[in-house]
This record gives sequence, C-alpha cells and structure tokens, in this order.
Amino acid sequence: MSTDRRRWLAGAGATLGGLFLAACDRLNANPQVTKVLQSAEGLTLRAQRLVTDRKALAREFPASDISPDFRANGTTNPSDEAYVSLAAGGFADWRLVVDGLVERPLSLTMAQLRAQPARSQITRHDCVEGWSSIGKWTGARLGPLLDQAGLKPQARYIVFHCADSLEMTLDGTGQYYESIDLIDAYHPQTILAYDMNDAAVPVKHGAPVRLRVERQLGYKHAKYVMRIEAVDDFSQIGRGRGGFWEDRGYEWYAGI
Repeated sequence: MSTDRRRWLAGAGATLGGLFLAACDRLNANPQVTKVLQSAEGLTLRAQRLVTDRKALAREFPASDISPDFRANGTTNPSDEAYVSLAAGGFADWRLVVDGLVERPLSLTMAQLRAQPARSQITRHDCVEGWSSIGKWTGARLGPLLDQAGLKPQARYIVFHCADSLEMTLDGTGQYYESIDLIDAYHPQTILAYDMNDAAVPVKHGAPVRLRVERQLGYKHAKYVMRIEAVDDFSQIGRGRGGFWEDRGYEWYAGI
C-alpha cells in the first residue's frame, strides 16, 4: 500500500474515530444503525482480504528513518498494583501466559520468550489520531509461539490481556485488551516486541512486551501484554466488541 494511501487512511481514521466517539451513546441506542456499521466493517475486512495477499508485508524502512522521538500514546505508566510491583522488580517475575483454546498452555519468562523464533523490523506506527512514527522493533513471532502452545481446531481469535486500566469501571471493562484473527496472528510481521530501537521496550511504550501487528492501526498494538488467550468468540470479553476501544465505538478491523 502506498505511503500516501496509508497517510490518508490514518487521517480518515482520526476523523471517523472522533465521530464514532461523539455519537457513541446515540449509536448504542439505535440497534439498526449499529447493525449497518457492523455490516460495513465486515465488508471492509472481506474486501481488503480479497484484494490483498494475506502475507503481504507492511513497508519497512531504513534505520535512518527512525523517528528521533517516537510518540507514546494511551497509558504511559500503568498504576495497576500488579504492574507497579513487576516494574519495581525489573520485570524479573513477569510471565507471559498463553492459554485458552490451546493443547499446551504456556507460562514464559522473559528469557524464554527471547529464546523463541524472533524478527526485527523497522516500521511505521499509524495512529487513528492522524500522526505517525517510525521505530525498530524486535520480538518473538506470534505464529510459532501459538504453534508451540498448539491451537485447538475451534480457536478463531487471539485475545491480548494487558496490565493497564484506562478506566476504573465497576464491571471490569476498563482493563485494556485487544484481539486479532488467525490471519493477522500468523502474519510474518506480527510479533511480541520486547526491544525497541535496540533497547528494552520502555515503560511508556509498553514494557516489558507489546504487540506489533503492522498491517493495522495503532490502537490494535496492545501494550503491557500479560496474557494471550485463544478463543472461538470474544462476545463475553469486556463489552463484547473485541477490544477496549472497539467497545467504545472504534472498528474491530483496523487494517491499513
């Protein structure tokens, strides 16, 4: 996809995102409108998957293009008690859990994660707010990790449960989470990044591990990943739309 088209999509996403959030209450009150929007999203997904090679790579850049100040967005220093404790210990006690619809649940230390098949890539992060930054990411490829856990046949989506709460809600839906389907999960550039620009991912960018799913907009790139769950349906997770921002009006499929 061309640079101009990616930039246009990011800008358009910012405009549409603002409209979605401003109209959220009215959309929720009108099931017919919501149904139409969901149908349009499904059409967008199917159309892009039809015309785009499922393994086509997002553009990668030379090191000279790395942004000197990669913008941090969303939570930049989680206050959740468990995360604060892990950060204070240098994440020595952090474990990445892989469970759900898998044959062999995993609980990996950082050293074990770093021993997994890895990939480095210099890519551009396109935010729905309209800005972009370029950074170098190194991390474990998600596909081989899922193969190690052994997905069960009914698994359709991969859910990323994170350590940060963006809202203090009584029903627990303020906890950040995200989800992708198996096509994006097995894409060669989908990684669990533990290094950014040749150093450990800093807290403001999602330490110790963040998702990089390079063919989607920035809000899909979950930070502070603690658990990866394979599911057949995400309707019972959060508010049922597949991600923190999706639950609040954004589209689940954010392909670029």
